[in-house]
Amino acid sequence: MANVLKKIFDNQKKDLKKFNKQAKQVEALEDRFAKYTDDQLKDMTKSFQDRLALGEDLEDILVEAFATVREGAKRVLGLFPYHVQIMGGLALHYGNIAEMKTGEGKTLTETMPVYLNALTGKGVHVVTVNDYLASRDSAQMGELYRFLGLTVGLNQAGMNNDEKRAAYACDVTYSTNNELGFDYLRDNMVVYKRQMVQRPLYYAVVDEVDSILIDEARTPLIISNQAEQSTALYQRADYFVKSLKEDEDYIIDVSSKTIALTESGIEKAEEVFHVKNLYDIENGRLIHHIDTALRANYIMILNIDYVVVDGEVKIVDGFTGRIMEGRRFSDGLHQGIEAKENVGIQNESKTMATITFQNYFRMYEKLSGMTGTAKTEEEEFREIYNMNVIQIPTNKPVIREDKSDVLYPNLKSKFRAVIADIKERHEKGQPVLVGTVAVETSEMLSAELDRIGIKHNVLNAKNHEREAQIVADAGQQGVVTIATNMAGRGTDIKLGPGVRELGGLAVIGTERHESRRIDNQLRGRAGRQGDPGYSRFYLSLEDDVMRRFGSERIQQLWESLNIDQDDPDMVIESKMITRQVEGAQIRVEGNNYDTRKNVLEYDEVMRQQRDIIYAQRFEVISAEESLDDVMWPMIERTIQRQVDLYTSGDKADWNLEALADFAETSLYRNTKVEISDLEGKNPKEITAYITNKAADRFNQKLDSINNKDLALEFEKVVILRAVDSHWTDHIDAMDQLRQGVGLRAYAQNNPLVEYQSEGFERFNEMIAGIEYDATRMFMQSEIRQNLDRSQV
Repeated sequence: MANVLKKIFDNQKKDLKKFNKQAKQVEALEDRFAKYTDDQLKDMTKSFQDRLALGEDLEDILVEAFATVREGAKRVLGLFPYHVQIMGGLALHYGNIAEMKTGEGKTLTETMPVYLNALTGKGVHVVTVNDYLASRDSAQMGELYRFLGLTVGLNQAGMNNDEKRAAYACDVTYSTNNELGFDYLRDNMVVYKRQMVQRPLYYAVVDEVDSILIDEARTPLIISNQAEQSTALYQRADYFVKSLKEDEDYIIDVSSKTIALTESGIEKAEEVFHVKNLYDIENGRLIHHIDTALRANYIMILNIDYVVVDGEVKIVDGFTGRIMEGRRFSDGLHQGIEAKENVGIQNESKTMATITFQNYFRMYEKLSGMTGTAKTEEEEFREIYNMNVIQIPTNKPVIREDKSDVLYPNLKSKFRAVIADIKERHEKGQPVLVGTVAVETSEMLSAELDRIGIKHNVLNAKNHEREAQIVADAGQQGVVTIATNMAGRGTDIKLGPGVRELGGLAVIGTERHESRRIDNQLRGRAGRQGDPGYSRFYLSLEDDVMRRFGSERIQQLWESLNIDQDDPDMVIESKMITRQVEGAQIRVEGNNYDTRKNVLEYDEVMRQQRDIIYAQRFEVISAEESLDDVMWPMIERTIQRQVDLYTSGDKADWNLEALADFAETSLYRNTKVEISDLEGKNPKEITAYITNKAADRFNQKLDSINNKDLALEFEKVVILRAVDSHWTDHIDAMDQLRQGVGLRAYAQNNPLVEYQSEGFERFNEMIAGIEYDATRMFMQSEIRQNLDRSQV
């Protein structure tokens, strides 16, 4: 461990030495660039772009590009990046996290690497925690980029596709992490390439990187909808399949639990549902409901696969025989069984697309971030995102006075001390920022300050625009601000006139957060840019963090000092208390890291599957020539699977009748396939026989379409319908599996391994389902001019 830490420390020293040298090279160009006219400075952008086009890389133009932005910032923003800000910009350009203390000018720091990377024309994303900051920064820093000839876009919720596409087409795009992730998911649900809004993900600078990539990483982004609004079609399909006769209208293969309509069954369905061709593309939903009703009625068995309790269908675990509470069959099967048993048919929400922030941001070619507090999560950043945390020195030394924690026996005595401290500082005019963990605490303190007549502002992150104003005023003389610990991220507290002489901003923490980063964030609100400041945390044995993680040793300390815990005036001030609490926080951070890693390990299974489906889907919607070379292999694989299914085991167990029905109903339609055609052949010969006849039908179909564009559109519609229908069902099924797989730990099985292996099996089943449906629709549908690619 010591060697690992030494290596990390040495690497950081090496990086800082390199950045220091490069920053001096940038500063050496200061006088030269100061002499340029505005037009000459703007012309540098075109010059850099031309050099890149001729084969130079970013490293070749880095020093001059940084110097260009620096001079541009001085003219446009009235700000001139310091030496340490140039170093921070270099850390970002090389794909690291720049840890810079509050007030060190992170927003200005990012302009240099953003400009440099935007010169490639591939688009740079600047990611912020909320819409207000994205809007503010795109307006303020956007002035600089536009002055230098780059385009700047703002991507926000509520924009239409055209507005979003325009924002993403810009050289620099400001957005929130949520909107970026959702746009990616929505892009992979579109049915026309022109509907996509994002470009390939190139470079992102993530502001408040710990908040976005750590704190929010436990919650995946999910797009869901109401899976099935109408119960009528379930009931009609159920009523229809109950009228069918086995072997005449449908056939079951018991060993594989598969069921399919025969030619007779198809004709009856077309008659009952008044459709000309059951397997026409437009009837995909109807086919799904009939297939589901067949499975529900003739495959799923009451009191074996499920039970009905108090008018509810409940799944029975096939391994244990126990009822699986709260679980439902996916793919509409549960509703099909509800229709069969004539109980209430429930709508359910269905997951259509999902991704974790970890996997979204790892798709960028290059990723970097900024925050005042990342060192405590360095291992996670390196392991998950392959980013190192570089601690950038402050421009001026930090002279803030950080006092040891004080510990009280109970909440009442603690808050009495907090109020007394606020009152004393307020009376001498020193501004006070009081940090609370919970909204209730901030409201309780507010009521207490009202009672004693101290005017104050309360900030609990309900209004981002108001938040910025309150935080900006928090450094004025005599101002008292109560804020939850996360409030004020990304905004700077500047000291008002006369406040430096009063000791600067005083930060009072009323409780320790379970993460050291959040405490450090609060503390860092004071003492910016060499300003004086003060910070202290007030704790009690009744605090949540103390009760959950730190109480035993602290309790022993109270006892060893022989202190009366009921004495309201009792207090301990000790560095040992601070160390004990930080030790407890480290344990909690470890637990939280394990949780996030667990989420990622499960999503890793979905990531591999998602990458395959999204890539193939993109190939289909982007195709400009024929998709015959995609469609025909699907048909061949479907035939092979069916032959394997019905000719497995001893020859006596082969089900040639079902195979003939498959060929007749799914491949040829209106062409009789006799069992005698298949008898006397081995599986390889049967496959060749069915495939050759299917090839004739396939070629006839394509020959009958004399319009190449129409043929391509027909193939796209067929494939997209099959893919989207099965993929959304699969995501939902994997979601259900993820929720239930944890129980397998009781059987001494590793839930993750079970999820991986079962997920792989389900994925293969889904691929088979996609290809079967695409085959059936392509071979059986009639081709019309007005084909509609409908989005799931």
